[in-house]
Amino acid sequence: MKKANMIIDKEYKIAEVDERVYGSFIEHLGRAVYGGIYEAGHPEADEQGFRTDVLSLVKELQVPIVRYPGGNMVSAYNWEDGVGPKEDRPNRLELAWRTIETNDFGTNEFADWAQKAGTEVMMAINLGTRGVDAARNFIEYCNHPGGTYWSDLRKKHGYEKPHNIKTWCLGNEMDGPWQVGQKTPVEYGRIAKETAKAMRLVDPDIELVSCGSSNSSMPTFPEWEAVTLDHTYEEADYVSLHQYFGNRDNDSQNYLANTMELERFIKTVTSICDYIKAKKRSKKTMMLSFDEWNVWYHSNENDEKMEPWQIAPPQLEDVYNFEDALLVGGILITFLKNADRVKMACMAQLVNVIAPIMTDNMGSAWKQTIYYPYMHTSVFGRGTSLQPVVVSPKFDTKDFTDVPYIDSAVVYNEENEEVTVFTLNRHLEEDILVNINVSGFEDYRIVEHIVLENDDLKAVNTSQNQAVQPHKNGQSELKDGRIEAKINHTSWNVIRLKK
Repeated sequence: MKKANMIIDKEYKIAEVDERVYGSFIEHLGRAVYGGIYEAGHPEADEQGFRTDVLSLVKELQVPIVRYPGGNMVSAYNWEDGVGPKEDRPNRLELAWRTIETNDFGTNEFADWAQKAGTEVMMAINLGTRGVDAARNFIEYCNHPGGTYWSDLRKKHGYEKPHNIKTWCLGNEMDGPWQVGQKTPVEYGRIAKETAKAMRLVDPDIELVSCGSSNSSMPTFPEWEAVTLDHTYEEADYVSLHQYFGNRDNDSQNYLANTMELERFIKTVTSICDYIKAKKRSKKTMMLSFDEWNVWYHSNENDEKMEPWQIAPPQLEDVYNFEDALLVGGILITFLKNADRVKMACMAQLVNVIAPIMTDNMGSAWKQTIYYPYMHTSVFGRGTSLQPVVVSPKFDTKDFTDVPYIDSAVVYNEENEEVTVFTLNRHLEEDILVNINVSGFEDYRIVEHIVLENDDLKAVNTSQNQAVQPHKNGQSELKDGRIEAKINHTSWNVIRLKK
């Protein structure tokens, strides 16, 4: 059996984990809203049409923030269409995904839903077809107490108190040729800066996210970040990163090594932020908002055959398998290892659309395979991210070299006197015996060792059959300040210690 070693010490601190790194995303796309979080007439819908079965699954994830309403959709969205009496709201051609948007659900409904879900709102504004004027009006509608046109309109719509939405995205993927209103970096930098200034005049307490490249393989990356941040650095608090992964070649070993690409992406953006900081002689450090990430490739073929101009058709409905869950676990480990800079992240998306939660219209809701590593990190990954010193056997793939089989992140919750070790074994065949030195944590004991594993990497969960579920029969023992843990091949592990 292969062996690996790890040292964990409470002094090896990376940073406090911002809980918003466990955020998610709801876009007006496919069945994310209609048939997902909202389905009037469903047996489990509440008085507002919110599906309570979905709400309980969201609450189990403890999602701290949800981005809304897009995504590509926001670049041609008029926020005014989605407020006021529903009978007065227009049907619109939704150009990003070529569907009909009924606007039956909008800003106020989402604010209500977020409150019931126990989550904050990350609101995105349209910088594709619109700009400063629409944005300043929108934040006035959402956040101003009253006595002005837009804030009083909110009151007229039944919302006496402001929503107090404090996190705002300045557009979405504006370098993408698929975007309505695509911008050059200078065009985007200018409009984003001026929009940010106006929004802060309405509400000085907001946080703003400057739009980064659409993904790391864009021809505009990383020059886009350098040029746009030259304009937005002092106005914004975060820069966005987006990345999706897929196993199109059916090469599982290479697929599970994609966290190496993710790490490179984060380090590149971080270095550009720090270059602009130095260039501007700024005292501010730009943080990262990884506000779109996930596995996305299973549904591409079906989506290409979709007839346009339907209402809430089943788009981007990836059915995730077990190896997807392993990669999602690896992505979350990577975020924790970069907790000093990655402060927000949104799994895209939350329900039905490339999502951990799936539903049937007028039917049941269930957990996809990727639900579990997301839930484990969100629930147990609150505290200080520690830097584990890991010595692991390594492997090479067609795209990556020196990939450690054992990938780990550690979170220390000093207040609760808990330590959680998240560990992924990427070896397709061999279990690995990991020796973990925890001698600095006296009088701690193992309270549980959760394992997500399956002999079939392609196993999936459906409403009828939950083939991939975690168990608590992990093999680990703590003796004389050392944990000896058997980390099974292709498995996701959560080892929890408590004083």
